Amino acid sequence: MEEKNLDNLFEKIQFFGKKLGFQELGVSNINLAQADQALTAWLAAGFHGEMDYMERHGSMRSHPEELLPGTIRVITARMDYWPDVAADPWPVIEDSEKAYISRYALGRDYHKLMRKRLQKLASKIEEDVGEMGYRVFSDSAPILEKALAEKSGLGWIGKHTNLLNRDHGSYFFLGEIYTDLPLPETAAGENHCGSCTACIDMCPTQAIVAPYKVDARRCISYLTIELRTSIPLEFRKAMGNRIYGCDDCQLACPWNKFAQATVESDYLPRQGLDAAQLLDLFAWTEDEFLSRLEGSPIRRIGHEAWLRNIAVALGNAETSDTIVAGLVTRQSDPSELVREHVAWALEQHD
Repeated sequence: MEEKNLDNLFEKIQFFGKKLGFQELGVSNINLAQADQALTAWLAAGFHGEMDYMERHGSMRSHPEELLPGTIRVITARMDYWPDVAADPWPVIEDSEKAYISRYALGRDYHKLMRKRLQKLASKIEEDVGEMGYRVFSDSAPILEKALAEKSGLGWIGKHTNLLNRDHGSYFFLGEIYTDLPLPETAAGENHCGSCTACIDMCPTQAIVAPYKVDARRCISYLTIELRTSIPLEFRKAMGNRIYGCDDCQLACPWNKFAQATVESDYLPRQGLDAAQLLDLFAWTEDEFLSRLEGSPIRRIGHEAWLRNIAVALGNAETSDTIVAGLVTRQSDPSELVREHVAWALEQHD
């Protein structure tokens, strides 16, 4: 296609994207050499912990053409998820009897929604240009999503390693379309963190070990979601009542005063998870866990890790007969992992 036609095509793609609920689109080339160096150093430091999948795919993460041969451009997209109707985060975090769940996980799993919308966008593009080589992704393959989003101008990677946007903060999901179309690239994002260290100072476990560098092994999101074994003793008190993920670094970020409320009903709270009582969640059987969280991203950690996380939170709760009694109900749980964390929690109330 001629350059002028390609420019017009991207204008159409942006129009289609907005109609499909994306707040912004960009286009990146596939040169990720700098991001690859940073990833290699991060892996060499062991900061990925038990996330073996981070190194399993070799160079595929930083070479999109290896994942999809023929790829020369990546269309990047972002979609706001901030659930404005959810309970205010800080009062929940400060109430030791309530459960704090990362705000991105209060509603339905974003992966399916994002991929469906990206597929619709790709189909719209094909209607215009004819058959093309492409594949859509949303946190669903070995991809350096944030690096591609930064290169395409959707924002910049902040000191907490989340992507930041001047007009939308960081509460948004990312998705990509790998394509063989030679689309014009959009300008890369510029860093606006300056001398601010709010995210570093706020992290409960000091997981941001240096600006732009996170040791996942210390991160509450990793500990509650990715880790499948025992939570290290040194981090349990700092976890507070955070049972699935952690938003502290984002809540502290000044740029999130510009965060936009989601327009997607799928991202709004379900099952009262924005301010649920820990003991209520702790009482769920595995069948209840699976049925109540059907379609939720939380479901993937499984009932055992769910109980493990809540046991830690209950250990951090203010001591009461009710809290102790709730913990005692799981003292003989079939899972050794759960029993171990319940025993620790009960020790905190001696």
